[in-house]
Amino acid sequence: MLLKLIPAETTIGFMRWRKIGFAFSALLILGSIALVAGRGLNLGIDFLGGTLIEVQTDGPADLSGMRADLNGLGLGEVALQEFGAPDTVLIRIQRQPGEEEAQRAALEVAKAAIDERVVEYRRQEFVGPTIGSELQEAAIYAVLSALAAIMIYIWFRFEWQFGLGAIVALTHDVIATMGLFALLQLEFNLSTVAAVLTIAGYSINDTVVVFDRVRENIRKYKRMPLAELFDGALNQTLSRTVMTSLTTLIALFALVFFGGEVIRGFSIALIWGIVIGTYSSVLVAVPLLLYLRPRRGDEEIAPGEGSGSGPQAAKG
Repeated sequence: MLLKLIPAETTIGFMRWRKIGFAFSALLILGSIALVAGRGLNLGIDFLGGTLIEVQTDGPADLSGMRADLNGLGLGEVALQEFGAPDTVLIRIQRQPGEEEAQRAALEVAKAAIDERVVEYRRQEFVGPTIGSELQEAAIYAVLSALAAIMIYIWFRFEWQFGLGAIVALTHDVIATMGLFALLQLEFNLSTVAAVLTIAGYSINDTVVVFDRVRENIRKYKRMPLAELFDGALNQTLSRTVMTSLTTLIALFALVFFGGEVIRGFSIALIWGIVIGTYSSVLVAVPLLLYLRPRRGDEEIAPGEGSGSGPQAAKG
């Protein structure tokens, strides 16, 4: 027996909620922009440059004592935080004046100061200022290039109206994800950029499935009002959308709880992205088509045009 979380005969009127969805999305986007502008992102060592050390101590770490030892070394700003367990500490040391030799010297000085408290050095990373700046630019180019490529793909596969709706939904998802990181002050690093690109791919996959059904219904029900037609397409793909999202979320929650601190930010970003991506496919991308007026051949289909009659017409 096939498992179905959503009954096949579901007839939810998604288009009736489009204005509420647009209002919520507008607040979400404005709030995310305000958070990023106000609080800023907690940029990781990948982007800022400097030195990062992950250490394990014998028992719960004495953060105040370690901080006092490191602050007296004249290395500038030093940040310590518990990292996943009471005996694991993540230490960030600001970039030192000079080339790589200066950073390595600072690393050795810091290790000598805390050596008696540490039983294992788990990770040591150094990122120079030039590399950090290049990584920031590369991350921005990667995200923008992915969005542009997705828009072109949707444009050629469907029509420009679908491409515009998809890129608005994707931009919505990316900005909302940035807002989440600014709100929670999760570390924003190269793994996070990978998560943003993964979110874009997941979101567009969900949107393409719905757009395929919308295009099929436009060709099949030529006189049906678009709002009714879109509701039919969303309901017909709803079971697939819920099942895909649910199974992916199960795996991601396992990563959050058992995957360790290194990939926790990545996993949280993906969980948020799947939720917001599913929402944007249903209440942003498709409802926008009502106002963009997709065409079929040379005939433009107006939002309220047609004489189709409810769900009965949708079932043929």
